[in-house]
Amino acid sequence: MENFHELIMRRRSIRKYTEEEIPAEDVKLILEAALVAPTSKNSRPRYFVTVEDKKMLEELSKCKEFGAGSIAKSSLSIVVLVDPTMSEAWVEDASVAATFIQLQAEALGLGSCWVQVRGRMRNDEESADDYVKALLNIPADMVVECIISLGQKGEERKPFNPEKMLWERVHIGEWRPQE
Repeated sequence: MENFHELIMRRRSIRKYTEEEIPAEDVKLILEAALVAPTSKNSRPRYFVTVEDKKMLEELSKCKEFGAGSIAKSSLSIVVLVDPTMSEAWVEDASVAATFIQLQAEALGLGSCWVQVRGRMRNDEESADDYVKALLNIPADMVVECIISLGQKGEERKPFNPEKMLWERVHIGEWRPQE
C-alpha cells in the first residue's frame, strides 16, 4: 500500500484529460471505493450513475454555466446521487463516497474533478440538479450531490504545498481567538 499522506498531498483537481480510456478494472476499483465508503448508521443512501458516452458527457457539462467543463473532457464521469429519505446525514454520505472516488482515482494515477451540482443553478429557471435528473432519467425524489469527472491526466499539477496549510485554524482543547 502506498503512503496515504503522499496520496492526499498529490491529489489535485484535474480538469484536462487525454483521449485514452480508463481500463475497465480501474473503473471497477473506483466504483468499489464508492460502494464501501462509510455512511451514517450504515444507511447507504447513495447511488451512482456512470457516464462514458461522449454526447452525454457534453450535455452533462452544461448542467451549470461555470465549473462543469471537465465533464465534457472526461472519458468517464460518475454522478453521485442520494435518496434523502434514507438518512439525515445524506449530504455527508454522498460527499464521503465522492471523496473515496477521487482518492481511488488518484491512487490509480488518474485525474478527477468534483463538479458541485446540489444547490447550483443551470440558469435563472432551472437547477443543475433538475437538469441532470432529466438527462439521465433519475427519479425526482433523488438529489444529485455532484459529478466526478475522471480520465487519464492531460495536465500535471504540483502536489499541495505544505507551507500553505492553515495551521492557525487548528485549535487544541478549545477555541482560542487568534492574536
